[in-house]
Amino acid sequence: MTENQLKLENQLCFRLYTAARLTMGAYHPYLDPLGLTYPQYLVMLVLWEQDRQPVCDIAKKLLLDTNTVTPLLQRMEKSGLIVRTKGKEDTRQRIVSLTQKGKDLYMQAKPIPSCLSRDVALKTGEEEEILTMIPTLDKLIEGLKRLK
Repeated sequence: MTENQLKLENQLCFRLYTAARLTMGAYHPYLDPLGLTYPQYLVMLVLWEQDRQPVCDIAKKLLLDTNTVTPLLQRMEKSGLIVRTKGKEDTRQRIVSLTQKGKDLYMQAKPIPSCLSRDVALKTGEEEEILTMIPTLDKLIEGLKRLK
């Protein structure tokens, strides 16, 4: 192992961590008026795509443990965005559904992805190049999931 391998500037993990942190921060101006945190926004994206999902399915789609998702859902329920009900076949299962308030946020949130893309393009001039990274990042995620 060379000394250069342990330099921060040579670490892929640091770039990914920094990009993720800065990306979440870039969403704040758009999510704050909606009363959503970034993790709550991700849950809402899952539910806007398909309402009435078990907690375990939401966690799986977000690549999170149910123990991480449950407190998030509890806060969202208290704020009136979702309701959690017992499953019909398995009463241990919790089904998460959007409330009308949660459904109404969809139209307000709809412009967020294009606004964020526009902001990035204005700062970097590289919107198309950034979007082409998605398949590469998907491959990286799949490879990392296999390490578990």
